[in-house]
Amino acid sequence: MAPPWLDVLDETIGACITHRRPDLEARLREKRAQQLDPKLRVLVVGESKQGKSQLVNALLNAPVCAVGDDITTTVPTFVQHADTPSAALVRNASAKGSIFHTPTERIAVPIEQVTKQASAQHVVRAEIGIPRALLDSGLVLIDTPGVGDTRSAHTASTFATLMQADAVLLVSDATGELTSAEMTLLKKVMEACPNVTVVVTKIDLVPSWRAVVERNKALLARAGVPAKLIPVSSALRLRAAKTGDQRLNTESGFPELLACVQRDIVASADLLARRAVAVVASSALSQLVTPLREELTTHDSSHTAATISTLQEAQRRVDELRRRSARWQNVLNDEMADLISDVEYDLRDRTRKILREVDKTYDEADPAIGWDKFEQWLEDNLNEAATTNFAWLMERAEWVAAKVAKNFPVYREDLIPGSVLPDDLLEPVGKLERPKIEPFSVPQKLFTGLRGSYGGVLMFGLVTSLAGMPLINVISLGAGALFGGKSILDESDQRLKRRQAAAKTAAQKHVDDFFVKFSKDVRDSGRHIQRSLRNHFSTLAEELQETLLESARSAKRAVQDDQTERERRLREGRKELDKLVTLYKRVQTLGGPAMELTA
Repeated sequence: MAPPWLDVLDETIGACITHRRPDLEARLREKRAQQLDPKLRVLVVGESKQGKSQLVNALLNAPVCAVGDDITTTVPTFVQHADTPSAALVRNASAKGSIFHTPTERIAVPIEQVTKQASAQHVVRAEIGIPRALLDSGLVLIDTPGVGDTRSAHTASTFATLMQADAVLLVSDATGELTSAEMTLLKKVMEACPNVTVVVTKIDLVPSWRAVVERNKALLARAGVPAKLIPVSSALRLRAAKTGDQRLNTESGFPELLACVQRDIVASADLLARRAVAVVASSALSQLVTPLREELTTHDSSHTAATISTLQEAQRRVDELRRRSARWQNVLNDEMADLISDVEYDLRDRTRKILREVDKTYDEADPAIGWDKFEQWLEDNLNEAATTNFAWLMERAEWVAAKVAKNFPVYREDLIPGSVLPDDLLEPVGKLERPKIEPFSVPQKLFTGLRGSYGGVLMFGLVTSLAGMPLINVISLGAGALFGGKSILDESDQRLKRRQAAAKTAAQKHVDDFFVKFSKDVRDSGRHIQRSLRNHFSTLAEELQETLLESARSAKRAVQDDQTERERRLREGRKELDKLVTLYKRVQTLGGPAMELTA
C-alpha cells in the first residue's frame, strides 16, 4: 500500500502538469518511484580523506570499503544486506556512455577486487552485499567519492546519488572545525535531503577533539542548520570489535551513532520520507507560484504602466541572455582551440626532448650493448609524457569550464565528462624495432687487417729496398701490422656509426608513431570536453530562456488583453494561486522546511 503522503506528491505532480512544467514533473515522479522502494538509502558524503570509507567499515564491522593513503573511492559504493557476501559493478554498456547515462550492465566480481576494479572506465557504481543485522531492515549504506575532487566527474556522481538519498551522514574529521566549503556542502545537501547527521571522525588522533566538536556545534547553530553532531573513532571501534573491549567500544562513540541510525533513520523511515517529499514538493510549488504571482501582478488594471515596464524588463532580460549565450560560446570555442593547440605543442616538445636524449645517448653508446634497457627507458618516458600531457589537458579543461561559467548566469561543477580518457591511452603503438646489428666476426677482422697491411708492407718494403734490404723485412712487416690494425679500428668505427644511426632512426620512427596516435587521442578528448561543456551550458541557457520567455509572454498577454479579459484571468489566476498555496501548506505539515508562501 502506498504511503498516504504520496497523495500530496501526486497533487503536486498534477499542478506541474497543469502549469506546463515537465522538468519539475519528471523530478517529482522520480522521487515518487523512490518512495515505493522499501530500501532506506543512507549516503556517506564529505570531502576527500575525511574517513568516509573507514566509517562504513566500522559501522558494519567489515572491511567492505578499501582505505589507505593511496586509495580513493572513485564511484558510489552501495553496501546492502545479502545472505552470502557478494559484489558487482554496474557500468554503462555503451563505450560512449558517461556517468550520467542509465546503467545497463551488471558484472559480478570477487568482493576483494571490487574497489580495484571500480576505477575501470564506464563503471557508475559498485554494489556489495554482506550479512549484517544493521542492514537486514533494508538499510543501504552508500560510500561516495570525495566532494571537491579535482576529477569533477566523481563529484558529479556524488551529487547525482544524493538525489536518491533518504538520509545523509556528512563526515568531517576532528583535525579542524567545519570549513566554509564543508558548510556550503552541508547546506547544499540539505536542499536535496533535509535528514542530515554530521559525524566528526578521527577523534583518537586529536586530543583536543572536544573543543573542535563544540566549535562545530556553534557553527551549526549560527548557520541555523538543525543537524545532529556525533564524534566517533573508526579505529577504536574496529579495535574494540577485535578485542571485545566494551569500554573501548563506548569510547569510540559508535554506540551513540548506531543508536542514532536505528532511532532517527531506520525507525523513522516514514518521517524521513515525509521530510524528503516536503522538500522536493515545496521547491516545485515555489517555482510554480513565482511566475503565476508575477502574471497576476501584471494583469492588475491599476498597474498598466508597471505592466508595460515589466514587459520591457522581461524582453531586456531575454536579450541579455542571448548576448551572454553568444559570448560564452565564443569564449568556449576560442579557449578550447587554444587548449588543443597548447596541449599538442606540449606533447611535441616532450617528444623532442626524448629524441634529444636518444641522440645524445647514441652519439657515444653502442646499440649492440644494452638495447633492451634502452627500449624500456624509451617506453617509460613516452608513457610519462602521455600521462603528464593528459593530466595537463584535464587541468586546463577545468580552468576553461570555470572561465566559461563566469560569462554565464548559472554555474555548476559537473561539467567535465567522466569518459574523456581513451581506453588505449597507455597502450604501446607497436614494439620498438631493433636496428640491424652488423656482426664484425674474427674472419672479417682478419680479412680487413690483411687488406690494410698489404699497403703498409708494399710501401715500406719498396722504401727499404732502396737501402739494399729485401722487400719483406722487419720494418715492412711492422708497418703492415700497424696499417692492418688501423684498418680494423676504422672499420669498427664505421660499423658503430652505422649502428648508432640505425638506432636513432628506429627511435625517431617509434616516437613519431607515438605522437601521431596520442595527439589524435588528445584532440578527440578535447572535442569530447568541448561538446560536454557546450551541451551543459546550452541546456542551462534553454531552461533559463524558457523561464524568461514565459514571463515575457505573460507580460505581453497582460498588455494586450482588454479589461474584461484581464479581470477574468485575474480571478482564475488567484484561484490557481490559492490552490497552490493551500497545497503548499499541506506539504509543510509533512515536516518540510518552515517557509512562507502566501497568495
